[in-house]
Amino acid sequence: MKVFINRQWLVTGFNASICGLGLLLISLEGSWAQTQNDSISGNSQQQVVTLSKDKWRWMADKNVDSLAALFEEKSVFVHMGGSWGKQQEVNIIKSGGIHYKKADIHKVSVNIIGTTAVLLNRITLLAVVGGREVTNEFEVTEVYIQQNGTWKLGSLSFTKVGG
Repeated sequence: MKVFINRQWLVTGFNASICGLGLLLISLEGSWAQTQNDSISGNSQQQVVTLSKDKWRWMADKNVDSLAALFEEKSVFVHMGGSWGKQQEVNIIKSGGIHYKKADIHKVSVNIIGTTAVLLNRITLLAVVGGREVTNEFEVTEVYIQQNGTWKLGSLSFTKVGG
């Protein structure tokens, strides 16, 4: 009888050890997957921040070819004077209706939600609008959508802050 109990204990102890090892491996795999997701998210955040900075430079340079490639076909743009789609935004920049001369970026944050990135910029924008040079502080919301491994701008909204 004593031998049987020891065997039972050995079998139970062995099963518990295997079960514990399995839980440890699952835990490590989950931790590794989270690290991988954090790394991917961090890379995506940096890509979007870089793309946003490039966008401000392209707007200042009136580089409408690069902007047209960046803007998603159904993209929307919300300004103090109205809202419109991709083609009108490109035309306004090309014609000089709005010339984004310089965007001083004070603060940037990015949240990645699946294949969507929401970037917030606090900027001071020097622009020429209707022939007049103006400076305004804005909170700018940029929404990027990842399509086929490429980030496209889906929305750009300006909210005026300050006096």
